[in-house]
Amino acid sequence: MEPEIQERIEKTVRKILEESDMEKMTEHKIRKQASDELDLDLSDAPYKAFVRQVVQSFLEQQKQEEEQEEEEEQEEEEQGGRRKEYDDDGDLIICRLSSKRRVTIQDFRGKTLVSIREYYSKEGKELPTSKGISLTEEQWSTFKKNIPAIEKAIKKMESQM
Repeated sequence: MEPEIQERIEKTVRKILEESDMEKMTEHKIRKQASDELDLDLSDAPYKAFVRQVVQSFLEQQKQEEEQEEEEEQEEEEQGGRRKEYDDDGDLIICRLSSKRRVTIQDFRGKTLVSIREYYSKEGKELPTSKGISLTEEQWSTFKKNIPAIEKAIKKMESQM
């Protein structure tokens, strides 16, 4: 089959798929409609196989897009069902620890930083103070690995009180 014909068939089949009700559409109906639009008999074996390949490729792409959307929705739910929020500097706010403290992700000179910082209000803007810490990805990773030891130490201190 010539590449030009393949391209025309693929374009037509994809257009049909995008415009169709996928609950009612069958491969046979797609092939028939494409045959009519292209004025080409697509019932021969090589054409049938090619149409099937285009349909499968389209369906796999749809499935991947749906899975990606579900992952994004799940991430939003895990973050308390909220949309991503950015501060006045354009940094992603991960969470607010209190009215004045928050955890943000920022890009500083090409490095990603996790910042846990106190903020103050000035002229309607929330601005960071020097009170806080910014961790590189490496430092954040080390911190995360040591959370169980920190929790254990806290429990030990609380039991001594």
